[in-house]
Amino acid sequence: MSYVHPELAPVLDKLPERPENPVVDIQATRDGFKALMAPWMEAVAADTTVEIEEAACTGPDGNRIDLQIVRPTALPRDAANPLPAVLYIHGGGFSFGELDGPSPMARQATVAAGAVVVNVHYRLAPEHRYPAGVEDCYAALVWIAAHAQRLGIDPDRIAVTGASAGASLTAAVCLMSRDRDGPAVAFQGLLIPLLDDRDDYPSRRRVTDRRFTNGPGIPRTWDTYLGADRGDAPAYAAPARATDLRGLPAAYVLTCGLDPLRDEGLDFARRLIEADVPVEIKDVPGAWHLFEAYAPETSVTRRTTAHWLRALRDALNPA
Repeated sequence: MSYVHPELAPVLDKLPERPENPVVDIQATRDGFKALMAPWMEAVAADTTVEIEEAACTGPDGNRIDLQIVRPTALPRDAANPLPAVLYIHGGGFSFGELDGPSPMARQATVAAGAVVVNVHYRLAPEHRYPAGVEDCYAALVWIAAHAQRLGIDPDRIAVTGASAGASLTAAVCLMSRDRDGPAVAFQGLLIPLLDDRDDYPSRRRVTDRRFTNGPGIPRTWDTYLGADRGDAPAYAAPARATDLRGLPAAYVLTCGLDPLRDEGLDFARRLIEADVPVEIKDVPGAWHLFEAYAPETSVTRRTTAHWLRALRDALNPA
């Protein structure tokens, strides 16, 4: 058995096995994720340190993209002292993870970084396969930059961050903005990133435990997003396929020892470094994919959350 963090071992022992194909019944998967996140969402709803505003922008197909704008209540709008901004992109295998309100991670980013966070509800697969979701996320980035004055934000201090598939979309949005001469992105937070539709990583072969996200399930995620007959994916779909990473924003990459995605995250971090992109890397030994949602009160969860939030805060509030 692979190393399991001592704090997480009792939690893991109680986890049931996941379905062999968790996306075969996508509605059940969506409902299950909402149930898992319900206690976190209740905490967000009761939080008086943030205020939430509903908004929307127009997507590339004329579609409506719902947004939640989350801002710290302690920091009033002040044109002379604009706040940094974060485009937060939720995870969920490109096909679930949507919530009725902003995610807990969006709220955490607001408070920790003193930032206006825009939580984007992009279109989901399999109803809307690539490129719908990533184009929606890019449209949200363009909207943030275009409405900087209204939002009370500094357009030179915009970050993009997300976890898992949200990190994939984050990396893709940064590539798109660079290639399209779009809004400047100051920082990209790639948390437990899903980056490569190819299956040639040791961690995918090694991590097979069905109690959490495992290697055999990753191809099904890509099939849902791209289609089973996808062929070679473009870089905006699978950012690990990008051949040129120069000129991308500084990055923070979080990986976990029991995550089948660990090796592709570390490899992408290495390639960013080789392209002269500043990168900070954090690996959590003995933790599985999205372990924080299952063990929120453990010290390893608190330390991990504090670490990436500190990186976000420091990137958006340089000395």
